[in-house]
Amino acid sequence: MAVQNALCKSSILVSESSRCIHQADFSSSQEMLERRRFDFPKNFVFGTATSSFQVEGASREGGRGLTIWDHFTMTPGKILDNSTAEVAADQYHRYKEDIELMKELNMDAYRFSIAWSRIIPDGSRRTVNMEGIAYYNRLIDALIEKGITPYVTLYHWDLPLTLHESLGGWTNREIVKHFAYYAEVCFASFGDRVKHWITFNEPAVFCLLGYGKGVHAPGRTSDRTKSAHGNSSTEPYMAGHNVLISHATVVEIYRSKYKSKQAGTVGFTIDCEWAEPLSDSIEDKEATERRRTFQLGWWLDPIFFGDYPALMRRSAGDRLPHFTEDEKLLLRDSLDFIGLNHYTTRWVTSQPAPSDPANSDFWWDQGALTTVEKDGVLIGEKANSCWLYIVPWGIQRLIEYVWETYKVPIYICENGMDDCNNLDLPLGHFLNDSRRVNYYRDYLKYVHRAIENGADVRAYFAWSLLDNFEWAEGYTSRFGLYYVDFTTQKRYAKDSAKWFSKFLEPKVADPCQ
Repeated sequence: MAVQNALCKSSILVSESSRCIHQADFSSSQEMLERRRFDFPKNFVFGTATSSFQVEGASREGGRGLTIWDHFTMTPGKILDNSTAEVAADQYHRYKEDIELMKELNMDAYRFSIAWSRIIPDGSRRTVNMEGIAYYNRLIDALIEKGITPYVTLYHWDLPLTLHESLGGWTNREIVKHFAYYAEVCFASFGDRVKHWITFNEPAVFCLLGYGKGVHAPGRTSDRTKSAHGNSSTEPYMAGHNVLISHATVVEIYRSKYKSKQAGTVGFTIDCEWAEPLSDSIEDKEATERRRTFQLGWWLDPIFFGDYPALMRRSAGDRLPHFTEDEKLLLRDSLDFIGLNHYTTRWVTSQPAPSDPANSDFWWDQGALTTVEKDGVLIGEKANSCWLYIVPWGIQRLIEYVWETYKVPIYICENGMDDCNNLDLPLGHFLNDSRRVNYYRDYLKYVHRAIENGADVRAYFAWSLLDNFEWAEGYTSRFGLYYVDFTTQKRYAKDSAKWFSKFLEPKVADPCQ
């Protein structure tokens, strides 16, 4: 993602040898010792995550086609530091080195995304790029050789540019068949080894920021100071509708053609801040429920109940597309697990409806305003990103709410925090990331509490393995467990990496027992 960087997320919803991660001893931390990996369920999966566009680089190698994000980064003023992801963290060439880092972390799994344009350069159903197939085969085989389970996301925002230019991207229903073809190529090529698939990552982000606010690719918005094209009132809903149908279509293909032989599972990952009412007033409580519905129900209600929430329909009217009866049947129960990306929590208060409903949009339709302050006190310590405040208890409440509402297994697919990439500071400043250590320790404590309370949580992925290209923020923000020097591409273990290595050590048998 991890990050909805150029717009506050509240608007939507040493030397190289320092990679040795046993130099710091965190065993004196009583708080850490309260919970370790062996306190979680026996088969609980711990992993870390990245996305193809943010880490791979090699944007013009191996037959890869251009994406909407390649085009967006080349547009002056769109990226905070005017950078591109042409090299990023260079994982395309350094994947074996990065897998060794995962082993040092004692991680069980790696969640990564496949670049659609590396498999099918123009995104269409014409040509499959065998160099791209070969690269991901090498990556998957290298992971498995080291005992690390691959979790694969099919779409993490990097739409092939040709599909945007020829179809209008996710706003065109024709995209469903192109995504289905791409997904099936992946199932056929990698499904003998990949058993955990995620169709989409954070659809709300690319639908709302790409087709509503215009601050992410492809940059469409009603704001003519930002773009000459787009309709913020309708296009995010249109894009989301086609995403849902694409997801259900792909799951049907997997279940009908591949599941019996490959025995894998398919999920769908959404991002969600937790929302709490600012006051005890009925208005704020109702606004909070609307906020949760627009973040969670928009995506999950069609899958579990066959249609959008009635509350959304009342607010958005016919700007929210309608499913056919066949589409409703296709959508029902079309996932095996819910992926949750969670970083922060907000207070919510009521917002009056706009004077002209015809000019409303997703943000107005919610009838809710979010804030990080209550009675003059911040909800939590602020990280680097404008939207990210550290509120560990929110993850427990979110998990329990999702579990009680939908009753399917939950994977925490992203969780983490960022620091500012101030190049005037010495390397040691970034490596001594005690705040990130505390973040992970505290958030995992509340994940564990949710499990103790009965929620079926099966995996946790820390965002992110590496510092990387953070979308509209470029390289100004660092989320990684490993510091990346983007000039030399050297990786350096932060204290958070060392903490995870210790946290994830297997339990040693007590010789006195």
